Amino acid sequence: MADVLKDVPVKSVQVEALVVMKIVRHCAATFPTTATGSIVGMDQEGVLEITNTFPFPTVDVTTTDNHATNDASNLAAAAPRSKANSLYQNEMIRHLKEVNVDANNVGWYTSATMGNFINLNFIENQYHYQKENDKAVALVHDASRSSQGALSLRAFRLSPNFVAAYKEGKFTTESLTKSKLTYEDILVEYPVKVHNTHLLTSYLYQLAPPPEESEVPLPSSLADIEREPLRIPPYPSVDSLELSIDPVLEKTCDLLLDSIESHYTDLNNHQYYQRQLAREQTKITAWQAKRKAENAARAAAKQSLLPEDEYLTLFKLPQEPSRLEGMLNARQVEQYSRQIDGFTANITAKMFAVRGNLVPE
Repeated sequence: MADVLKDVPVKSVQVEALVVMKIVRHCAATFPTTATGSIVGMDQEGVLEITNTFPFPTVDVTTTDNHATNDASNLAAAAPRSKANSLYQNEMIRHLKEVNVDANNVGWYTSATMGNFINLNFIENQYHYQKENDKAVALVHDASRSSQGALSLRAFRLSPNFVAAYKEGKFTTESLTKSKLTYEDILVEYPVKVHNTHLLTSYLYQLAPPPEESEVPLPSSLADIEREPLRIPPYPSVDSLELSIDPVLEKTCDLLLDSIESHYTDLNNHQYYQRQLAREQTKITAWQAKRKAENAARAAAKQSLLPEDEYLTLFKLPQEPSRLEGMLNARQVEQYSRQIDGFTANITAKMFAVRGNLVPE
């Protein structure tokens, strides 16, 4: 029975509210530098329960210029797989066991800005954890989107097909065509549920509920207004009628254009490789035709034939660049496109609502 429960795949992720608060606080304190940490918990019949977390130690880097800031971000992004942090994580888990706390490592967490987290560092970190525990997940907290008032916390794992391809280290056109691996198959997202303890739930139920009156009664006389000022309900609010473009949407569009530009750069590099390969193959074909003609003449003269495989040493075919970077760029473009689609829904509705007054008849 234990083996059956052990083989149950992960279907959802349950995060304790205290863990969410720790992650949000750490990511907000280090913003805009990437924040990373370890998460511990246990797997219960397909539900990955995350009960505790702790951040990785930060590296002190002087941030007097942009170059130093980028170095700090790169070091923080690569922290989960560093040897020093692996020892620190094992030491923390040992201490958690001593105080009888869940001490099973189930993954790691990282911060993101505008959904910009799909890169080589993220893939290498998740592969590092998933190699040891195939049920390990990566929690991604988007601090910029959460600052708008809605918590953004998502859970991801690498798909089994991508893990197999990454283990081989071959991301050529032939291998991707054979395995039918696309950018959509890189990550698998799981639903995240925030869980509160029974003590906290009972406390929330003891809080005073909002007033049940949905409408404010109108005053019957001037004396009523003077005795009790009119209370305007907070909703509906006129803020929802604001027609200005969301700054988050503008920044996301800029990031989308940058990702598309990176994608075209990778595409141009691959096209350059194809031209180089076609040029070398043309030379090899011409050399083989010439060698066949020479051997035909030598055969007619009853002379020894020349070897026809010398082109392997005379010509060197260019090495195909890895397609992994292009796949990650394509997956990031899809991520930005989904975000923009969610942002533009409300804005488009507002524009259509005022279109009658803006367009002359």
